[in-house]
Amino acid sequence: MQRPGDPAGPGQLPLVSVILPVHNAELWLDECLESVLQQDFQGTMELSVFNDASKDKSMTIIEKWRPKLEDSGILVVIGGHESPSPRGVGYSKNQAIAQSSGSYLCFLDSDDVMMPERVRLQHEAAAQHPTSVFTANGPTVIMPTWFCSRAWFSRVGPFDEGGQGVPEDLLFFYQHLRKGGRVLRVDQTLLLYRYHPHAATLSVLETTIWTHRVCFLEEWALPQWASFTIWNAGKQGRRLYRSLTAASRCKVVAFCDVDENKIRKGFYCYEEAQERPKPRVPVLHFRAARPPFVLCVKLLTAMAAALVWSQRSTLRLQDQIMASLAADVQPAF
Repeated sequence: MQRPGDPAGPGQLPLVSVILPVHNAELWLDECLESVLQQDFQGTMELSVFNDASKDKSMTIIEKWRPKLEDSGILVVIGGHESPSPRGVGYSKNQAIAQSSGSYLCFLDSDDVMMPERVRLQHEAAAQHPTSVFTANGPTVIMPTWFCSRAWFSRVGPFDEGGQGVPEDLLFFYQHLRKGGRVLRVDQTLLLYRYHPHAATLSVLETTIWTHRVCFLEEWALPQWASFTIWNAGKQGRRLYRSLTAASRCKVVAFCDVDENKIRKGFYCYEEAQERPKPRVPVLHFRAARPPFVLCVKLLTAMAAALVWSQRSTLRLQDQIMASLAADVQPAF
C-alpha cells in the first residue's frame, strides 16, 4: 500500500508524529497499528513507539508492522527499556515525544484505534489554532484523542512521571489551561477508545481525580466569582460542597436540581460545619437559580447536556462560565 503523501526524505522532518506508549499491549496492537497505516493524511508522518518494559509479544508485533508502515512512507522510531518494572505512562509519553521529530503530536494509546481521517482532520484544525489542544467526540480529557503542536507541548509539558496512580493527562490538561491554552473539538468520531480491566486509567483512584478537580476548580474558576450555584442537590453536589474550603463554601448561594423531591426539602444543612449557626443552603428548581453554575454530576449524559443547552437563554448562560465536576468522566472546564 502506498500512501498519497510523499515519505520524508533525508534530512526532512515529518509533519506529524504519532506518539504511542506501549506496555503489554499484544492483544490490541495489530488493530492499533493497522489504524496508523490506514490514515489518509497527505503529509509526512512518523510513528514514535516507546516500549515500557513489556513482557509479552508487543515488540515482536511492532517489528512485524515496521516494514509495512515504512513501505507506506511512515517513518517508525522505536525506543524503550527492559527494566523489571514499567516507569509509567507519563514517562513513556515523554520519551516517545523526545525521540520524535514531527511539528505536531498526535497521541494514541496502544489499545485504541484511529479512524482513517483522524490525523488529517486534526492537523487541519491545529494548523489554524497553534495554542489549542484538539479532541474528538467524547470526554475532553481522554488523552488518546489529543492533537497539538510540538511548540505548544514544549511550553506546557512535560507529563508528570509519577507512575502508576498519577493522572498525568489531567495534570497536563490543567497546566495547559493555566498557560492560556484552549480546548477545541473536531466534531466527528475519530477514535475508538477501548475500555477494559487492564487499562492504565483504572490505576488512578477516583478520590485522586476528585481531589485534583476540586483543587483546580478553586484555583482556576472560583476566584473569578463572587458567588455560584451548584447544579446538583444530590450526593455528588453535596460532596462537592463539603470538599470546598470554607472560603469557597461561603460563595455557594444555592443548589439547583430538576428532582422535585430534592427541591421540596428546601435547603441543605451542612451538619459537619464548625460555623454556628450551621450553613443552610437553599435548594431551587434550575429555572429559579442564577449563574454561574458548577455542574456536578455522576455522569453528564447527553440528555442532561441537552437540557442545559436548551435552557441557556432562560438561564442567561451566553456570557457565563460554566464549570463541570464529574465523578466518572473528565471535566470540561
